[in-house]
Amino acid sequence: MATSGVSFKRCGCRLDGRRLEKSCPRLGEHGHGTWYFHCSAANLLGRSERVRRGGYPSQAAARRARQEWLSITEANRTAQGWTAERWLRHWLDNRTKIRPTTRFHYTRDVENVLIPHLGRHRLADLDARLLRATFTEIATTTNSKGRPQSASAMQHLRTTLRAALNLAVREGLLDCNPARHIEISGYQQPHAKVWTEVRVHQWEQTGNRPAVAVWTADQLATFLGTVTDDSLFAFWWLTALRGLRRGETCGLRWTEIDLDRGVLTIERNRTAGYQIVEGAPKTPAGRRAIALDKRTVQVLRAHHRRQLDQRAQAAKDGTPWTDTGYVFTRADGQPINPNYATTRFRKLVQRAGLPPVRLHDLRHGAASLAHEAGPPYSRR
Repeated sequence: MATSGVSFKRCGCRLDGRRLEKSCPRLGEHGHGTWYFHCSAANLLGRSERVRRGGYPSQAAARRARQEWLSITEANRTAQGWTAERWLRHWLDNRTKIRPTTRFHYTRDVENVLIPHLGRHRLADLDARLLRATFTEIATTTNSKGRPQSASAMQHLRTTLRAALNLAVREGLLDCNPARHIEISGYQQPHAKVWTEVRVHQWEQTGNRPAVAVWTADQLATFLGTVTDDSLFAFWWLTALRGLRRGETCGLRWTEIDLDRGVLTIERNRTAGYQIVEGAPKTPAGRRAIALDKRTVQVLRAHHRRQLDQRAQAAKDGTPWTDTGYVFTRADGQPINPNYATTRFRKLVQRAGLPPVRLHDLRHGAASLAHEAGPPYSRR
């Protein structure tokens, strides 16, 4: 409920270092001090929003300003009263249905970059000119590793801010989204490039590599041939030849694999952010059944036998083992950390002497391999 509030006069005079404010004996003099008002009214969330503003030359001007503030809509009152920092945190608090990794990246953008650069501005003051100037300033800074901000990181910041301000538009706080006018120079959606002989030679000479790169079928065959004894061999196989995401493979359980029928079902995704979280697959289409060829079934059967042997050895040695039901586990039976899979893969690639690819790039390569006559080892 709105309250009429009060208007008052104050000045900046000091006595013994203390501001006199409303107790200055000269306030009765014409032109000494300025007028302020304070009052409260409901904001967009139905909560009481208290405001105090000043600098008005007369009491009448302060009263008019107070009445104008009380007469505007709840949405406009919120936009004028809230800072960008308050709105960004409100937006994050209300994103209850996003994936943990998405929340991690949004929170990093908001807390580390957007609030330090934009947080003090009123939400109503965010316009295209201010945002363009701010993003130009951000582009001159360095990231947490001391490196210049990349075009990809800047694009992600723009995406985060645009999502936050889209909610402000939907709630009627802003007429349009000023973040849509931000242009990120140099940003291009990366496309996977194959490690041809020419690119490999260039990488060896300069150290430069594509943002997203995939191996040829022969290079993949070389990699798989060097890691056959690795405890996560089946992990690399499923990622490279069946296109599973890291989180899908880490969250895979034996109850979701039918080796007799040759079918694997994706039911969950295991991700690592501030903490390890399991949930639904990344997209609705991610919940799917995947046909397994005979060689993949053999690989998974061999992996299952190895896991059973590991469990039996643990019982024999009296070491802890928990039967969690996961396909890929640590020595104690607990599921592996997704970040461990990434680190392990990087080391194996270096050991194999192959051009670098990310673990996720291994999934990208599965699509191109599907167009060839068959994946390596598929006919063995």
